[in-house]
Amino acid sequence: MAAGYIAGAEVFYRMTGSMVFYETGKYSVIIFLLIGMLYKGTSSKTVTYWIYLLILFPGVVIASFTLDYDVVFRKAIAFNLSGPVCLGISALYCYYKKITKTQFSYVLLMLLLPLIANMAYLFFYTPSLGEALMYGTNSNFATSGGYGPNQISTVMGLGAFILFTRLILIKDKVINLLDLILFGLLTYRALITFSRGGVITAIFCIIAFALFYYYKQNRREQANLIFKFILFAAVLTGTWVYSIINSEGLIFNRYTNRDAAGKLEDDITTGRTDLIITELQGFYHNPIIGIGVGKGKGMRSDLTGTATASHNEISRLLSEHGLLGLTAVLILIFVPIVFWVKFKNNYYFLAFLAFWFLTINHSAMRIALPAFVYGLALLYIVDDKKNPVHRKRLTN
Repeated sequence: MAAGYIAGAEVFYRMTGSMVFYETGKYSVIIFLLIGMLYKGTSSKTVTYWIYLLILFPGVVIASFTLDYDVVFRKAIAFNLSGPVCLGISALYCYYKKITKTQFSYVLLMLLLPLIANMAYLFFYTPSLGEALMYGTNSNFATSGGYGPNQISTVMGLGAFILFTRLILIKDKVINLLDLILFGLLTYRALITFSRGGVITAIFCIIAFALFYYYKQNRREQANLIFKFILFAAVLTGTWVYSIINSEGLIFNRYTNRDAAGKLEDDITTGRTDLIITELQGFYHNPIIGIGVGKGKGMRSDLTGTATASHNEISRLLSEHGLLGLTAVLILIFVPIVFWVKFKNNYYFLAFLAFWFLTINHSAMRIALPAFVYGLALLYIVDDKKNPVHRKRLTN
């Protein structure tokens, strides 16, 4: 729960200047989970994730030879490896770990609460949408509280997804109404960042969770779910329409890949394709050992004249770690799938794995959230233990 709270609050703390240093959130998640591992240990089946962590460090040795002299070695390594290491620790702690449904719901609640606080902050401390529309259809820092729209969109999208799951799982009309209102508010804040990655990711997560959960229910429960799905769709549609009206149609232009004048944009990825191409070139020319951790930014500067940090963790791993990076990617994708095929007891698995994969493909691992959510997908969720019946002893 502590790690979940920090993962949810990291962006909020960053945008309000509350961090001791920039990567405090990731390090805090790592420390809390290491404490948990110290007291409760890990599963004997986590060998593959130990291998994954070991794979990351040869790239540090290569970087000591390849990084430019004007690059601060410690910062370059910390910026690029704190996310993957956080993911590895999350996987080690969570893999095959048993947790009851009630405990798991508390973890999600601790993750959700700081996201709601972040949403409230955005309403109070950002200009009105009309004042912020001067930026056109580009990702809007003004409506994102002055912080990265990509990260705000990501955390608001995850918050909306968790609220959707609460609407499906919790059978309490008052709580459902409150969650619907919060869902609409979080969705609106995600939309008006004009950053599409977090919103599209949330939609995929919702679809994955809804389909799997619906399929596992009996016919009576499925009939009840249909009503909730319709209610959810109505709120989502209302929020979408309100966002279009309030943004004078710019939100619609953004999601149909048009500029403020309605002209169709050439590149739907807003330059991310070029970043991936340069990183794959690094892998092509250095397929065995890679170019070294943190070297991607400098290589991109040499090739294109623009020193832009990676937005795609998959291509970054390939470029900077070579074949070891490819091995790491295969571990991260196939180990969870084998786990899920064997058990299929975690309704959130497909949604959480989708969140991790889609997020690292549009904003890399700049925040701890995708790493922590990846770990949650690996938990072994069990039913709550029923209270034993205590019978009085018969006496003569």
